[in-house]
Amino acid sequence: MKKTSTLILNNDDLEKKIARIAFQIIEEYYNEDDLLIVGVSENGFLLARKIIPLLENDFFKANIELIELKIDKKNPMKKAITLDSKASFKNKKVILVDDVLNSGKTLMHAASFLISKGIKKMNTVVLVDRRHRDFPIKADWVGLTLSTTIQQHINVEISKNEMSVYLE
Repeated sequence: MKKTSTLILNNDDLEKKIARIAFQIIEEYYNEDDLLIVGVSENGFLLARKIIPLLENDFFKANIELIELKIDKKNPMKKAITLDSKASFKNKKVILVDDVLNSGKTLMHAASFLISKGIKKMNTVVLVDRRHRDFPIKADWVGLTLSTTIQQHINVEISKNEMSVYLE
């Protein structure tokens, strides 16, 4: 049986949702001097990279550092979580970014890892929240909440010039 894909969000839709998320971040962190934005490898990092230019304006003075968190999304406990930065997390405020929140396993392990680094505060961002939680974690800022069946899959495609979300 052939798998069918349905376009859920096109590039214009995603740009609007990302802009809204950026405004929410600015609203929460407008007085900060430093902010670490940690993108879960691959799509979470690409999404974080799309958010950062929207934060760089006259209202938001924070020094922003983008960091990639590398985690095995299929089995987060299988391999060690690594960061592409030697930045100090001690007493820093962090925004953890991922593309899809499904069971919460990846986000929960990533959050636990960051908490162990001595952070001061953390918020979470996801592009699509499927609400199939097995773990007690939520996204603070969400692009789209979508009710799906467990068998369905959300495919987020992010390139330099184009983004889209499909339901498969």
